[in-house]
Amino acid sequence: MKYDHLWQIVDPLLDWYRANRRRLPWRESRDPYRVWVSEIMLQQTRVETVIPYYGRFMERFPTIASLAACEDEELYKVWEGLGYYSRARNLKKAAQAVCAQHQGIFPAAYEEILALPGIGAYTAGAVSSIAFEEPRAAVDGNVLRVLTRLTQDDHDITDAKFRSQVTERLESVYPPEGRGDFTQSLMELGAVVCMPNGEPVCGKCPLSGLCGAHGSGTQLRYPVKKRKAVRRIEEKTVLVLQCRGRIALRKRGDKGILSGMWELPNVDGTLDVQRVCQWLAGRSFEVGALRAPAPGERQLKHIFTHVEWHMTCWIASCENEGSAADLMWVTAAQLEDEIALPSAFRKVYQYYLSVRVD
Repeated sequence: MKYDHLWQIVDPLLDWYRANRRRLPWRESRDPYRVWVSEIMLQQTRVETVIPYYGRFMERFPTIASLAACEDEELYKVWEGLGYYSRARNLKKAAQAVCAQHQGIFPAAYEEILALPGIGAYTAGAVSSIAFEEPRAAVDGNVLRVLTRLTQDDHDITDAKFRSQVTERLESVYPPEGRGDFTQSLMELGAVVCMPNGEPVCGKCPLSGLCGAHGSGTQLRYPVKKRKAVRRIEEKTVLVLQCRGRIALRKRGDKGILSGMWELPNVDGTLDVQRVCQWLAGRSFEVGALRAPAPGERQLKHIFTHVEWHMTCWIASCENEGSAADLMWVTAAQLEDEIALPSAFRKVYQYYLSVRVD
């Protein structure tokens, strides 16, 4: 199959999707707000992970106005554990823009959707087609995998120009009706049949008779993408400071990874006992007990998109709260109910709970 015959996939895909689509909570409505929230949550996150978060999010923020007016800490707490917190920040910014520029009504025009904070061509295409039945494609890695296997296209799918060309070709075959279903049928096929890891389930694919890669047995050669850059490793020393039943937190800066989030105090590099004691003394802490990493104890690891943190944890039981003005002391109940702690530091906190010194 070549791209000029792409129209042949429309009817088989629509028939397959309508008979086999998964029941997912965001598919119960074509409300653009609900579609938009689900698409943002699903970025780089598995469907099974998103489902409970989506339910809690929509219960707490049922309208664009409620999202626009929420406190950041409340938003982060609902989002806690889902990762990529910039998505949550941009959701709120976009909700505020909708309230300010569109009287609280989610815009229907593709260009206006694309102009909202945190929304790129994929999300704008998804919302535009699913919520408003516009002939707009949502082309991501799943869709590119399906199409490059169909056409045996060996272009680099990370090339933005190629993605734009594929989007244009796909939009040219959008049906006059069922455009939202067509968008979701491609998403669904890439998620459950033409999958990213392992062998595709070609026996269940409605397009197998049209697929060039299936016909030649070359499915795993596609898609073609350039090799990822090696993830940078950063060593961190994280300090869990406890005093009178409370734990010290501080706010991260406004830029970089986890910007604006709460964190456990930490220092770049792997500190030995002398340097940890110097750090504590420099902030006027009186330490009653200090737990160093046990010999052979493995570092805690957390992986971001381009960075991997290797975290060495020290636990200090303090007699006072020191002199550091940037620290906030919180209870376990606050950490559980009120304060969002990013997953990297939540791992350290869970470690502390298992080995803490009193």
